[in-house]
Amino acid sequence: MNEQVIRNIALLEELETSAKLIKLGFGELQNLDTGNDFYFLPFQLLSQGFERLMKAYICLGYLNKHNKYPIYDYIRKKSHDLEKLLNTILEEYYNNHNLPLLKEDEEFLKNNPQLKRLLYILSEFGKFARYHNFDIITGKSQPGMDPKEEWEAFENELLTIIPNGFERMVDLNTQHEVFGEISRSIIILFERYIAALSRQFNFRTLGSLGHQYSVVLYNFSLLEKSKYGQTNYRQHTTSYNQMLKPGHKRTEQDELERKYNPQYKYKEIKKTEYNGDWPFYADEVIVECREKHWCIITINGYDYALNGNAKGRYKLENVHEAGMAILGKSISHFIEIALKL
Repeated sequence: MNEQVIRNIALLEELETSAKLIKLGFGELQNLDTGNDFYFLPFQLLSQGFERLMKAYICLGYLNKHNKYPIYDYIRKKSHDLEKLLNTILEEYYNNHNLPLLKEDEEFLKNNPQLKRLLYILSEFGKFARYHNFDIITGKSQPGMDPKEEWEAFENELLTIIPNGFERMVDLNTQHEVFGEISRSIIILFERYIAALSRQFNFRTLGSLGHQYSVVLYNFSLLEKSKYGQTNYRQHTTSYNQMLKPGHKRTEQDELERKYNPQYKYKEIKKTEYNGDWPFYADEVIVECREKHWCIITINGYDYALNGNAKGRYKLENVHEAGMAILGKSISHFIEIALKL
């Protein structure tokens, strides 16, 4: 096997690793809530995933331009600095091919302030901040920034944009939704960023080898505006799969209770007939209110909790936590529909 083939295989492995790290990082972002504030894990996964992806992109761009891979120092000088890596891509290897979609991608990559801030936090984490506590412990004169503190400040700014964000954050019935909306907002930014880079592989910007390797990033490259923020990346994480509990499978007794108990009111709702932002992966659901307090939802023959009262009363899995509703999309209107029954 000649040296060029070995390098090509190594580059393919880097791309595959970057895609896996990014998906896991998104999943760990979605896992963050009041009971899990372990920011270190998504920071580590995303900073490495983004760095590896952009370095692989630059190597392919360099190969396409010069018919050889860059030397070690060319890549090393940009280590851990995601902003510098992105600037190199935009200045030397990005091509919008005079297409509206790719021009829009380019504008986002160059000028979106929120993306720049998030990449800066992850860059600082990759360079210095992952050892922030050791800097303090050992008395370093200028300890690195605290990435968790910076990230939380960014999240608090998002709370001012999310409708009734601060009020809903202190309400036990809605704070899980708010965490979902925060992570969804961040993931939408990152999905746009990854999609913009991935589409360059499809349009042969990075040569024939880059086009050949586009299959690794295929799912990201196909993301459209309407699909941003709708993927349940948590399914890639071990902690979520260990925690995940199936909904309550409905029995014949449940069906009889629903039909004949006067304290049980229910309504079938279809996506095609719903006037609003549909929050579920399934196209059809049944909402039910029991004794004017406990709201549940049935999806594909399984019951899940719509409100906190039902979760506690019937020991049901929350519909968001069960992965049946799109994280970050509100189900409040469906609770209202159930209570009005």
